[in-house]
Amino acid sequence: MKSTSAQISCAFLMFIFLFANIAVSAGKPGVELRLLGSRTTGLFDESAAEIVAHDPISQRLFVVNAFNAGIDVLDASNPSNPTFLFTIDLTPYGDQANSVDVHNGIVAAAVQANVRTDDGVVVFFDASGNYLNDVPAGALPDMITFTPNGDRVLVANEGEPSRYGQPDSVDPIGSITIVDMRNGVANATSQNVDFTSFNNATLDPSIRIYGPGATVAQDIEPEYIAVDHNSKTAYITLQENNAIAVLDIRSATITKLIGLGFKNYSSGDNRLDASDRDGPSNSARINIANWPVFGMYQPDSIASIKYKNQTFLITANEGDAREYTGLVEEIRLGSGAYVLDPLIFPNASTLKMNANLGRLNVTNRTGDIDGDGDFDAIYTLGGRSFSIWNANGEQVYDSGDDIEQRTAVRYPFNFNASNTDNALDSRSDNKGPEPEAVTVGKAYGRTYAFVGLERIGGIMVYDVTNPFDVQFIQYINNRNFSVDPEAGTAAGTVGDLGPEGVHFIAADDSPTGVPLLAVANEISGTTTLFEFVQVR
Repeated sequence: MKSTSAQISCAFLMFIFLFANIAVSAGKPGVELRLLGSRTTGLFDESAAEIVAHDPISQRLFVVNAFNAGIDVLDASNPSNPTFLFTIDLTPYGDQANSVDVHNGIVAAAVQANVRTDDGVVVFFDASGNYLNDVPAGALPDMITFTPNGDRVLVANEGEPSRYGQPDSVDPIGSITIVDMRNGVANATSQNVDFTSFNNATLDPSIRIYGPGATVAQDIEPEYIAVDHNSKTAYITLQENNAIAVLDIRSATITKLIGLGFKNYSSGDNRLDASDRDGPSNSARINIANWPVFGMYQPDSIASIKYKNQTFLITANEGDAREYTGLVEEIRLGSGAYVLDPLIFPNASTLKMNANLGRLNVTNRTGDIDGDGDFDAIYTLGGRSFSIWNANGEQVYDSGDDIEQRTAVRYPFNFNASNTDNALDSRSDNKGPEPEAVTVGKAYGRTYAFVGLERIGGIMVYDVTNPFDVQFIQYINNRNFSVDPEAGTAAGTVGDLGPEGVHFIAADDSPTGVPLLAVANEISGTTTLFEFVQVR
């Protein structure tokens, strides 16, 4: 049963929030994000602003807009009023863009094929939207990035299946496309690096290979890429697989697959609110507590920092489940189809109550350790946190329950709301705040991580200068909970919903000489700019 100390009331949280605000005002953090301006499409839940990149030469933002199958180009020279210029139409090259990046005035877009399981392309433009070149990529190119030195472009190709177990099923292999830019964009060439060398390898047991009939190469789905400071090594999140792949860029070789292990929610600061119906009569309430559950980190975004000349990786541990014809892995723990081992869980009937773990979404593909049909351990999706790892994949920091605790204090009546509704607790049963986007930036002699929360929204800011001594700085959320999300999007009054992509603009690249943060918000279709200022 839940401990009394974990039963956090809204009134108590309001008191904490007021006290915290007083403390912050008195202590004054050294830096903070401040809202500058936003551009809205007025489109609700249409993926009209997904990923954003910045060109410091033209002071333009390039925003992936899946709704119009293009890249919207905005003038950011006045960041208080980003204005729409034009859209780069990507339909001549495929179905839509999934990602965009810019380097030295060259815009690179990852474009998926009209048939998702076919190979996509990387298309290059100048900052005015003029076509320059295109090269082949793998199936379902999902994220694209230039290496810091600009010599190469890397693309994470997810290779998602069409379905499983059907006569017409197609399951392409996941891959990384390496585009060689050293002879200029007009002479760019590409090659794909896949995971077939691991098909018969012994993998870390926390690496999840579970697609029916899939080889390792087919099952691996690259999601996001970070490149080290010397442009030699790339680190790729494999979200559904709960792993990171290591790529030697020069030799075009995947050198290692790193299993990320699991988060133990049963002890310490690894608490979570596991139910959306844990109040009286199945009502909602805030109840952040320890439970006998493991979290699969399953990171989406990843970024790299350098500390004492060593590479460290920062991941946003969103979590994700597969849902296809032939494989639906997400299930409520309270379902009759999810049977707990009675010897390990003698209190199974209590755990399965809505007020406890019954509403929690878990996976039915991990946890039956002895293969007897019942579950010996409970695994839920995501870590509700961000983590820092060294280059060998050893965790040196995890934010634990910090994100849920802080959002509970800040928004006691909208805690764990979704990005499409304002209801208290509506996402507690399913990945909570969902930290999805992360980027890093250097400012004022320090290094900071900016973590976007997909569901309740907003940006968490942490000082990660020393990855062994992480400091919380700020939580800012440009969301208006007093209006209906859909109506507020159309009226331009809701603010931001569903941050999908975050991009740090250093002071030297900023039109104002002050560091900026650009955020693309998928649900509200807004692109918003914040300044990152010192507080005197």
